[in-house]
Amino acid sequence: MDLLIVLTYAAICIAIFKIKITKWSVPTAILGGIVLISTLILLMNYNHPYSEASRHYFVTTPIVPTIKGKVVSVPITGGQKLKAGDVLFKIDPEPFQDQLDIVNAKLKVAKLHLKRNQNMISQGAGVQADLEDAIARVDTLEAEQRIAQFNLDESVVRAPTDGYATQVFIRPGMMAVTLPTRPSMIFIHDEDFLHIGWFRQNSTLRLTAGSEAEVAFDSIPGEVFTGEVLMVIGGVAEGQLSASGSLLKVTKESAQPGRVPILIK
Repeated sequence: MDLLIVLTYAAICIAIFKIKITKWSVPTAILGGIVLISTLILLMNYNHPYSEASRHYFVTTPIVPTIKGKVVSVPITGGQKLKAGDVLFKIDPEPFQDQLDIVNAKLKVAKLHLKRNQNMISQGAGVQADLEDAIARVDTLEAEQRIAQFNLDESVVRAPTDGYATQVFIRPGMMAVTLPTRPSMIFIHDEDFLHIGWFRQNSTLRLTAGSEAEVAFDSIPGEVFTGEVLMVIGGVAEGQLSASGSLLKVTKESAQPGRVPILIK
């Protein structure tokens, strides 16, 4: 943009005004061009800020199972359109089914024991403390039953929303773990993406949510896409602070002016 303005001004000076090269005309044209172009660029930055640094952002969810186990089935492929609740992959359910069966068997016995204590209390031959212990035992096992059932249900990992999984590298026989740093796959939600541009701070003086926006891509020459500014985010990475045991240390390198991200839809 800057180079185009300079070349246009030079063409106007030479072709239209036909400036003769003298010791007065050349300095006058240069100084006049510097003043004119500087003023024009400043006004453009203030009234029509632009940025060459931008990027598409997609909201993704790392798929981390709540239980760990051996993967037995992966019925999807990368990029396949999915609905909320569709199966992403299955973990071997046998250990969790066994745990549920064990809890069910214990609960069955505990309920029989509770019933006997209730009958004895009703006949005046029981002890209240034994009845309370039996009730507590049943409550505990019912809670364990719900946990075991939850673990069994979680052996089938499903899509959280409509969308698709990308880069599906998980295969049957691999171990699915519950570590957040090692997701089994990445799920991309079926929703509008964000186009974020980084602007210099002095270029955002008149930018507000709702401002009109235009986006051009190098790969699509000659076409300009219109949009609307969703948000002007004042926080930048250079100014972010996290709780730590270290005091701030301001250096020349760390004090460089940052850029403000703008969200466009």
